[in-house]
Amino acid sequence: MKKLVFTVLSLLTVAATQAQESTTTTEKTNPLTFSGYVDTYFFANFNNPKSRSNLGTSGYERVFDQKAGQFQVGLAQTKMSYSTEKVDAVIDLVFGNHADLGNYANIISPVSGATSTALAIKQAYITWKATDKFSLTAGQFGTHIGYEVIDAPVNFNYSLSNLFGNGPFYHTGLKATFATSEKSSLMVGLVNGVDSKDDNNDKLGIIGQFYISPAEGWNLYLNWIGSDEGITEKSYYSLFDVTTSYQITEKLLLGLNAATGSQNKKTWGGAAFYAQYAITDKFALGGRYEYFDNLSAIRGLQNSKRLGGGTSVNSFTLTGNVTISENLLFKPEFRLDSYAKSSLADGQQFQDKDGNFTKDSQSTFGGALIFKF
Repeated sequence: MKKLVFTVLSLLTVAATQAQESTTTTEKTNPLTFSGYVDTYFFANFNNPKSRSNLGTSGYERVFDQKAGQFQVGLAQTKMSYSTEKVDAVIDLVFGNHADLGNYANIISPVSGATSTALAIKQAYITWKATDKFSLTAGQFGTHIGYEVIDAPVNFNYSLSNLFGNGPFYHTGLKATFATSEKSSLMVGLVNGVDSKDDNNDKLGIIGQFYISPAEGWNLYLNWIGSDEGITEKSYYSLFDVTTSYQITEKLLLGLNAATGSQNKKTWGGAAFYAQYAITDKFALGGRYEYFDNLSAIRGLQNSKRLGGGTSVNSFTLTGNVTISENLLFKPEFRLDSYAKSSLADGQQFQDKDGNFTKDSQSTFGGALIFKF
């Protein structure tokens, strides 16, 4: 009887061990992951504009956080990834005001009179990992241009820079990535023009990126996109972008983004400097200074009542990052934008409390609450 009991207990122990090992193996090799976030914000505008908006005369003075003195839901994201040894697949869906603004070129539906479901697709792509050094990605994917991204939990600052806002947000096409060494890689691709799921002509755009890590903690990206955006006449768009960050110490990070673009022989560009310092494990403070030049009026950020319609801006942003819990972030932020003055009294960049455009600068203060999982 004892032998029988011992045999049964031994079998149960082996079965339990195998089940535990099977569970552990399943957890380690589970190819499907699910993540997402939602952010909500409130910003007071010291100009107290009658429109209750952070947007100035051109409507492009702020990329996402456009409402003043009112609570807003920015963006809600659900992201699913499936990864195996040879294939990665990503479905990244977004909803809300910032989702619409980030996918503005996907609004047209192929069905007449219908609302486009493509508006909810931030990313949807497949990556084939042919070798350890070579991969192909096809579909809609976030841009390689710029220091910042659309996702609020990833950026240190909550409000987006003018450099990012006046560049592409995403691309639809095919790209190849080559690992040229352990510390460098090269990416080239063909895309449907700039910021569009559909091409507006029969000429595809070209994208490229060279990445190198010259030293530990130092990342450098050289980015480019070129595309003929003309429908009846040639309108060549070209943008060269440099992005770099250096983790000087465990607590201090410095970053730089510089870009210059051209279209129809008109140019724009600028530079943004970033500094972030972790004061404690739960609190960090970061500043961003940016200069953006669109005096040629070729990009969206303009002032129709200035000579030539173009403008330039100096911006300073100070943001705190407070880790309330593993899933909850709070980002208090102050931002000042100072624009070139207009010669007309009622031709400045921003609105006052009476609805007149008498302000050439704008200051906002508030914060964003972000839940991520």
